[in-house]
Amino acid sequence: MFVSFFYLLRARGLKISLNEWMTLLTGMEKGLHGSTLTGFYQLCRAVLIKSEADFDRFDQVFLEFFKDVPWQGDLPEELMDWLNHPTEDLGRSLEELKAAGFPDETLEELLRRLEERLREQTEEHNGGNYWVGTQGRSAFGNSGWHPNGIRVGGQGRHRTAMMVAGERKYRDFRKDNTLDVRQFQTAFRLLRQLSVQSDTSEREVDVEGTIHDTCDQAGTLRIRWKKPRKNAVKVLLLMDSGGSMEYYASLCSMLFQAATKSNHFKELHTYYFHNCIYDTLYEDPSLWYERSAPTDWVLQNFDASYKVIIVGDAAMNPYELREKRYNWGAGTYGPSGLDWLEKFRAQYPHLIWLNPEPMPARPDYWGQTHWQLGQLFPMFDLSAEGLETGMKRLMVRK
Repeated sequence: MFVSFFYLLRARGLKISLNEWMTLLTGMEKGLHGSTLTGFYQLCRAVLIKSEADFDRFDQVFLEFFKDVPWQGDLPEELMDWLNHPTEDLGRSLEELKAAGFPDETLEELLRRLEERLREQTEEHNGGNYWVGTQGRSAFGNSGWHPNGIRVGGQGRHRTAMMVAGERKYRDFRKDNTLDVRQFQTAFRLLRQLSVQSDTSEREVDVEGTIHDTCDQAGTLRIRWKKPRKNAVKVLLLMDSGGSMEYYASLCSMLFQAATKSNHFKELHTYYFHNCIYDTLYEDPSLWYERSAPTDWVLQNFDASYKVIIVGDAAMNPYELREKRYNWGAGTYGPSGLDWLEKFRAQYPHLIWLNPEPMPARPDYWGQTHWQLGQLFPMFDLSAEGLETGMKRLMVRK
């Protein structure tokens, strides 16, 4: 049964053994797949896939093999296309919604209701509180307001959805782009820039020179010494903390651990900000004023030789980026967040921005600051591939 599926999995690089395949068939004989395609998918993944790093590849192969199977509950393309491009803005306050007394349902109850809606629904809906739609109060869809629902397509606004349908959820688990401390350190290794330290009396063995001299002496060992070469890279790491970045706290924590444990830098200095860089930077993510430094002081003490890495989702209210900042102590208006970022851009020729959020499909209200900063700075995804590309960008001579 499904022998061609077995060979396709092997052909696409998934190491499925015959024993595992026989275990899958035994599970099907016992009815563990529930006689549904979804159940078969879950049983296959549980039995055949040994690491979450292969989940995304398995999803793609499964879709490739079963793409012509008649639809029995999955989301049709027409529905996903409309849901990903909402046409109206019918939003309301989240506080107003929570006060409306929506039922507290389990995930199983929500999935059952979603299946019922998909069988009934024949056209697209914007707004409302029943159908799968956009920008309404329904528990199913996107860009709307419901404290406990299932997001289908589109982009989340408040991250209140219990489950997200229609996504490649395991894309970031793949071995070719998954992120952990080790992979962060591997990417940081690209920042190695060695230089001879002429002011030291230390010496180390020159392996290549020793081999060359020993060969010239017909095999008689001749050790050649050299001055050690040490990393000359200096890094200034600026990280967004709090607010929407709470969603990526563990990812940023891994980045920070990898950077501090790495021995690839001559210097590493880390500061934090909230949403955007203003007149003050902080020495820890709690953003306590007692452990802060004026941004002007940072600019004066870390010259253009530093490589600057800004980490943040670039998501904020547009006024936070563009409007002048009021200084309550002095009673005057100072530079805007954009003005401060322009100062960093002007001073540091080697500067990149790492963003855990993908660039939005269009510069809508909540995505316009992301778009604007993406035009101002070389911005890379906070993924293994994006991080590696960003490190290479920092090493380009200018």
